[in-house]
Amino acid sequence: MFDFSGFKEFDFDEGVPYVSVTKNGITFNKGVVLKLGRPPRAVLLINSESKQVVIRGCGDGTPKSNAFFKANERGIVSVRWNSKDLLSTIKTLMNWNLDTDSYRIEGQLLSDDGAMLFDFNQAEKLS
Repeated sequence: MFDFSGFKEFDFDEGVPYVSVTKNGITFNKGVVLKLGRPPRAVLLINSESKQVVIRGCGDGTPKSNAFFKANERGIVSVRWNSKDLLSTIKTLMNWNLDTDSYRIEGQLLSDDGAMLFDFNQAEKLS
């Protein structure tokens, strides 16, 4: 018999993880939420020099964490943060005009430690 140890099922429902940045907020899509394991809270880390962002799932009581995923009756599996301070920080970091432009940045899962990296240098402008 074949040894299946070390293999895990591929989840076709997750999709490509990405974050979108618009004038209305920052949205983490279903792929991000599912690949991070639907954490109730998350910490956002920003590296201003490399222009990279990491989101790491966490539990209650983690300093500087923010509410992240909460199941809802409509079945929506995405998370939107509308923090004006966060949007202002991203606008300044990237020198973006979010009044006219929106962006999408694909994520890269950082092993199985519940974190995802977004390289904002690779942002795609949405039309």
